[in-house]
Amino acid sequence: MRPDVRLVSVFAAGPHGGNPAPIVVDAAGMSDADMQQVARSFGHESGFVLPPPPGSDCDFAFRFWVPNHEMSMCGHATVGALWLLDRLGKLPGDDLTIWTKSGRVDARIGKRTEHGAAVEISQPAGTVEALPDADRSRADIIEILGIRADDLASPPIQNASTSRVKTLVPLNSVAVLDGLSPDFTGMEELCGRIGSTGLYPYALFDRDAQIVDARQFPRSSGYPEDAATGIAASALAFGLLSSETIEASDRPIVVRQGRAMQRPSEILVRFRLDDGHPTGCWLGGAVRLEEHESA
Repeated sequence: MRPDVRLVSVFAAGPHGGNPAPIVVDAAGMSDADMQQVARSFGHESGFVLPPPPGSDCDFAFRFWVPNHEMSMCGHATVGALWLLDRLGKLPGDDLTIWTKSGRVDARIGKRTEHGAAVEISQPAGTVEALPDADRSRADIIEILGIRADDLASPPIQNASTSRVKTLVPLNSVAVLDGLSPDFTGMEELCGRIGSTGLYPYALFDRDAQIVDARQFPRSSGYPEDAATGIAASALAFGLLSSETIEASDRPIVVRQGRAMQRPSEILVRFRLDDGHPTGCWLGGAVRLEEHESA
């Protein structure tokens, strides 16, 4: 029996924007091979909704596949799946807990409009670390991205993570970011050596308004670029905090992505604060239903 697959675009900033995510809202009985085939058929990171493990005290279990392998966590597929479950009337409430291979994820459903519910999911407090063999790694990243050393902005290149490690590469202008043409043949080897799942170059658009433009080049997902990467945006928020580019507050950090792919996206990140100290963040954005088909 073919799985019932619904395609949503997540973090959409306009009618053709967002990151496509095929979602199977009832994946019980699907094998790993079945799930991977869905991801391969669509060419996108895909989400699968399952019953929670016994004793987990969670509402659902989510699994995620890209064409090449399984992922422990996917921000946009999680937001998209919850938005779709709400649209279908399948959520038990507005405050939820999701089991993933990356750990428990909190979720909350906000205001509902004719465009669907506002969905936010949690990410833990981020870690930010220096690159291994920093000078060599910096030189190799410059070469892979096809830029000059003076295209870099002043903060250091760093590895940051809330669920998976992304390498934050600060650039001195949006024009440099938009003009990137990486050498993808060396991307997997470089990311493996520096302990990263992808390069995340970014440029400040408006520091006061906390608007940042970014692009994501994954290590080995089966596609060269991602239109919107929620966990990378979450990691970036903690990187910006570490470099004192932003302050710890509950003001939204707007991460814009996907423009180079003609899939403009906008990811909203807000710190979760305890007595003024970030203990994690909330991640959300707009979702749109694209189509409903079997694969």
